[in-house]
Amino acid sequence: MSTMDMVAILIAFVCYLTLMIVIGGIYMKRTSSTEDYFLGGRGLSGWVAALSAQASDMSGWLLMGLPGAVYAFGTGQAWIAVGLFLGTIFNWVVISGRLRKYTIRANNSMTLPEFFENRFHDKKRVLLLISSVVIAVFFLVYTASALASGGKLFNAVFGIDYHIALAIGAFVILAYTFMGGFMAVCVTDFIQGFLMLIGLMIVPLLAAGLVGTDNISGLLNQSGVTGGAASFLNVFQNDGKPLSFIEILSQLAWGLGYCGMPHILVRFMAVRDEKELKKSKVIAIVWVAISLGMAVVIGVVGRAYLYPLILGSEGAASAESVFMTMITKVFTENYALPFVGGLFLCGILAAIMSTADSQLLVTASAVSKDIYQGVVKPDAKEETVLVVSRITVAVVAVLAFLIAWDPNSSIMGLVSNAWAGLGSAFGPIVLLSLFWRRTNFEGAVAGIISGGLTVIVWDYIPLVGGQTLGAATGIYSLLVGFAISAALIFIVSLCTKAPSEEMLQEFDDVKNGNVA
Repeated sequence: MSTMDMVAILIAFVCYLTLMIVIGGIYMKRTSSTEDYFLGGRGLSGWVAALSAQASDMSGWLLMGLPGAVYAFGTGQAWIAVGLFLGTIFNWVVISGRLRKYTIRANNSMTLPEFFENRFHDKKRVLLLISSVVIAVFFLVYTASALASGGKLFNAVFGIDYHIALAIGAFVILAYTFMGGFMAVCVTDFIQGFLMLIGLMIVPLLAAGLVGTDNISGLLNQSGVTGGAASFLNVFQNDGKPLSFIEILSQLAWGLGYCGMPHILVRFMAVRDEKELKKSKVIAIVWVAISLGMAVVIGVVGRAYLYPLILGSEGAASAESVFMTMITKVFTENYALPFVGGLFLCGILAAIMSTADSQLLVTASAVSKDIYQGVVKPDAKEETVLVVSRITVAVVAVLAFLIAWDPNSSIMGLVSNAWAGLGSAFGPIVLLSLFWRRTNFEGAVAGIISGGLTVIVWDYIPLVGGQTLGAATGIYSLLVGFAISAALIFIVSLCTKAPSEEMLQEFDDVKNGNVA
């Protein structure tokens, strides 16, 4: 890549990052309360709610992790995409409307921990504290994955040292989240969602046209894919070997995580009205279907288009850089449009930023609104809570920066662990609190604790010959954690005191649509 090409791409990045910070500054002036900062005053339109929810959901995983996995091992990795697509549909169709109503009925709850507290009339604030701690722990890892993605992007495109690149990405994300809060995050996510979608649709199609669709299979064979092109393109094989039922089930289980993702669920809570929510459902599902499908296509086409370069081989960038490498080659070598290529590279940055900002904001709400104002100092003023929120955003960004310091850290691995922890801890209790009348406080506590602890034990503690249970069995921790959490909620709820008449009445009001 020539110096002029590099300058053109750099200008595109500067323009994009400046726009994000300007948006943060605009919404800082409009943020005067914690409801503004955390929920945008429940004023999201359908388009903004849909694209911000999905953009904040997918992260650098969509444009780096998933295409990289397909590039390296074949289309057998696409089962994760199938699971996420099914989970997205379930989340929007089944959970979104009910959760929005229940959070309004439950004393206008602004965060997921606050909803649990109000839903189960937890006057001792046990649920508030436990769920806030779970969010803080797992979102640290999740945010680190986003920052690591940013570091790898700047490193691959500009040749900047990974650690310097990591610092640049962290600073920009921190700046607009710190200033503008929820609306700044949602508006930037809306822009980023469009940018991601355009990049996902155009780049692989241009690359496929340059290669010639008839030549893809032959180039895959030449690139040395394990088992040949037929195996690489077979969704029931992975790295040349047949996928087992457990492996497919574990990949599909990613979809369960949606039920417990605070940064996605909070968008449902913030939608303006039912009409806008219905619009959001359609937009979000279409966006996800196109985005996940094209991310898989990038992995396949990239393997053929980039040959004889083999990513992941000695001296080459990792397979997770396949999309950015394709963009750079298409728009600097095949088409003399480096500035356009820079804008598409910003689409990768958009995916990274749209998730990191949401995670920072949810963690800030858990610490400042739920722990500080909810437990430590209940009489804290709105202005003080806002200050604590912004300090929390800064502290979490720094800690995530330190976790992401290792340039060899896997984006896919970090996302997998955080997704499993949040999905197992919160997914079952969100579902059952919305749809099972008998769910009580004791069951909720048992479910959140057991789900989170199961993932930690399964993924981090070597119990079988020096291996973790996850490595030894091949079963994704989310599948196990979700099942154990759901079972304990049922058992403990049935074995303890039934919910009060007031709680049952609130449940019936939501079920019957009697929500003010």
